[in-house]
Amino acid sequence: MATVTSYGAAQTVTGSCHLVKIGSIRILVDCGMFQGTGGSKKNYEPFEFEVQKIDYLILTHAHLDHVGRVAKLVKDGFHGTIIATQPTKEIAKIMLLDSANILEEEYKTMRRKARRRGEEESIEEPLYTEKHVHEVFAKKWHTLEYFQDFKLKQHIKVSLGNAGHIMGSAFVMIDYQEDNQSKRIVFSGDIGSPHRLIIDSPDTIDEADTVFIESTYGDRIHKLLQESVEEFKEAVLATLKRDGNILIPSFALERTQEILWLLHEMHDDGELPPCRIFLDSPLAVKATELYNKHPVHLSDELEWKAAGGKDPFSFKWLETTVGREQSIAINKVKEHAIIIAGSGMCNGGRIMHHLKHRLWNPKNSIIFVGFQVEGTLGRRIVDGEKTVKIYGEDIIAKAEVFTINGFSAHADQHELIEWLRHIKTLKKLCLIHGETDKMEIFAAVIKSELEHNAHIMQYGVPLTL
Repeated sequence: MATVTSYGAAQTVTGSCHLVKIGSIRILVDCGMFQGTGGSKKNYEPFEFEVQKIDYLILTHAHLDHVGRVAKLVKDGFHGTIIATQPTKEIAKIMLLDSANILEEEYKTMRRKARRRGEEESIEEPLYTEKHVHEVFAKKWHTLEYFQDFKLKQHIKVSLGNAGHIMGSAFVMIDYQEDNQSKRIVFSGDIGSPHRLIIDSPDTIDEADTVFIESTYGDRIHKLLQESVEEFKEAVLATLKRDGNILIPSFALERTQEILWLLHEMHDDGELPPCRIFLDSPLAVKATELYNKHPVHLSDELEWKAAGGKDPFSFKWLETTVGREQSIAINKVKEHAIIIAGSGMCNGGRIMHHLKHRLWNPKNSIIFVGFQVEGTLGRRIVDGEKTVKIYGEDIIAKAEVFTINGFSAHADQHELIEWLRHIKTLKKLCLIHGETDKMEIFAAVIKSELEHNAHIMQYGVPLTL
């Protein structure tokens, strides 16, 4: 008998963590951070399963909402094997080291403030440290190419398919025997939209008994990518024309590289007027280096350029600012600047001080090119709050705000339906990784389009397959 229990990304978007039990074997699919309202507190709570009994951890990709608690898992006693693609392993390392650094800095700041109040003992230790991250990568890892089989115990087999979300992203196929019958469980991870700017479209599969599918955008259809590209160009050009600056809160993985490639093309095609372009994110700089390291995971066009010795993500006007002093110096640039900085949801990182210095100015623009989780500063700005608090200071929001959803690395409702349509043997369909209202809309469309009932996974409630 097989069961699945979701301990994250159940009626919420973040904290992906799903425990699969097949006989005596325990497989954890992802171990991500919770983000948004109440996320920080939730991350510090004990795991609600026996960590030491987990045999395998499979990582779909290296976004923090899928890998952000792996170091806590190891810290709490995980001794099993970790399975992922090679790019996911390498990207996860830089993501987790960056996360550990942020956690330790936050801890020092909170402890310093608590000391002044005489409440130093009330501050929890960091969720994990760099030491714990290094312990993750000292564990036994097994990296897989797409559709390469890896045999586990008890006649269980795992393979990964290209999810087309970010470099190295995968959906997970778990094959096993039950009552002398072959069964397959699939976890979609995050499915990407086909025909992306810089990576290949997602793979499809024909067979699966049970599918756990993400539903981040299960309620909507994205704009066509080309429409979003044109909207992005218009926003950039209009802002530069009025002598303003453009802030792009961007995720270090995939979205930053897409924006760099797009600006590169605009520069080479003569569409971009003279300006200074700053990549103000040490993490994004490291991630971009890894994208260059694995060109086989890029689209055919970018792979061809990389094979010819050209860097798709670098061009004459681009400046990378790794040091803190370099980042602060950007504040002196009064006009004609494009600033790409993390975090993508404005819940930390260098984008915060750029917003503090530029959000109030109506000449400037903010271009959001990714999903903004409820409770984040990015979501509050997108929702039109007139004043937001940044570093304890009330900042009036007068900059023009653009939300361009067509850049999303997540498939939309139609694309998710088409991905599912390829599966001819589907018996049970479960929705994860989405807000409840969006899941309900998606479930109704699935019923109409595919004639399947979709089960919405509940947090901590086992589902027998």
